[in-house]
Amino acid sequence: MDTLNEVLKFNEQFVENKEYVPYETSGLPDKKVVILSCMDTRLVELLPRAMNLKNGDVKIVKNAGAVVTNPFDSVMRSLLIAVYELQAEEVWVIGHHDCGNGKVKPDQLIHKMEEQVTEEVVASLKHVGIDLHSWLEGFTTVYDGVSDSVATIQNHPLLPKNTPVHGLVIDPATGKLERVTK
Repeated sequence: MDTLNEVLKFNEQFVENKEYVPYETSGLPDKKVVILSCMDTRLVELLPRAMNLKNGDVKIVKNAGAVVTNPFDSVMRSLLIAVYELQAEEVWVIGHHDCGNGKVKPDQLIHKMEEQVTEEVVASLKHVGIDLHSWLEGFTTVYDGVSDSVATIQNHPLLPKNTPVHGLVIDPATGKLERVTK
């Protein structure tokens, strides 16, 4: 709660001093791109700087690993809304080296969950058809994760067929980008 109170106190001064003015923009991406990226803290400022992006240039959707886990999950919903409603004309999936999602061990994570919410709660999910192990599974390599997400997006029945979908990987230490897919 101390962190939240610090943020709220700072925010009060931020608004009072009109420090938001340099960030004013429309809600539409100037570069007409929506990016799916990992939520890794190293990318918060590095990714936009490494790509010469400023506030208002792109839409950014973030999750663990920059992964589309299901063609009808909330990530895919966000990408489709960006394309149909927010004038995005391209989709970029950007994973990164040393990604924690590639290191997820579902059995260990499930054990941690059982300790916090009880084994009974976790077990009850199996009875309603939820396979936690596959749901929590990461990817083998960041390249596989990016390629799989790109393929899911490209093959989505609701994505306009002429929408370019690109896959990239960024080095979180240097910001160097490499293209994974066309």
